[in-house]
Amino acid sequence: MKKFTLMGLLCVAFLLGYGFSRLTMPANTGPRVTGIGGVFFRAKDPKTLGAWYEKNLGMHMVQGSTNFEWHQGADSTKKGFTLWVPFKATTKYFPLEKQFMVDYRVEQLGALLAKLKTAGILPTDSVQKVSYGSFVHLMDPEGNMIELWEPNDVEFAKMSTNTTK
Repeated sequence: MKKFTLMGLLCVAFLLGYGFSRLTMPANTGPRVTGIGGVFFRAKDPKTLGAWYEKNLGMHMVQGSTNFEWHQGADSTKKGFTLWVPFKATTKYFPLEKQFMVDYRVEQLGALLAKLKTAGILPTDSVQKVSYGSFVHLMDPEGNMIELWEPNDVEFAKMSTNTTK
């Protein structure tokens, strides 16, 4: 009987502790950045640089980029992806005076854009919708262009053939 009571008390203590921790933890919901969707940077010779990274660091390059596949922390059954892409030095995909652009994975892109608008932050273009997600660009206070991506990881996984884990 004593063993049963001790086990019961331990279970109750665990459940109370878990319940309390859930109440005191901030909710991870709402419009927000959830991770890095890609790192894009300028290179004098993207093809040669990509080959160097593949040979020396094992980053499998396909069509000038590599893709890191991982599992999401909130739900480890869901895959996530981060791209690494050297662009030509003359690319106009991001401002010529900047060496890099970071793509942020986000949840609730529309709500996030509404929140940013109330803060006076407007995108530099309109939302682009494709099968693997929605994209939009904006500038930070120092003039760095950033890309916001609300991914559709299921569709992205179907088209992704180059992954590095």
